[in-house]
Amino acid sequence: MIWMLCFFGGIGAMARYVLDVSIQRSWNRSFPLSTLVINGVASLCAGVAMMSYYAQSVDSDTVMLFLVGFLGGFSTFSTAINELLSLIRKKRFVMALGYGVATVAAPLVCIALGLGLASFAR
Repeated sequence: MIWMLCFFGGIGAMARYVLDVSIQRSWNRSFPLSTLVINGVASLCAGVAMMSYYAQSVDSDTVMLFLVGFLGGFSTFSTAINELLSLIRKKRFVMALGYGVATVAAPLVCIALGLGLASFAR
């Protein structure tokens, strides 16, 4: 099971890289949008996965492989904190505050949306 977690974590990291590069190519602004989008997508998927587990439509091993493996490699809280500190070092305090709030609020909203979407689909 551990080797599968590592495998899915690697796939998640590769998916994050592809999405990150794709967003950065079209978004050439100082606001670090790609990490915010990636963490929002990961949170939405986590909400759907957890509601699927609660509805007993997916077993616990599959949910753990997806949450811990794929989404663990896909999401990136450490990059979000690094980007926040980078904005502070550049003295972009208002943008840093907005990004910090969005870094916490957006994933929470996305988890709620994921839970709602999955419960609505049952």
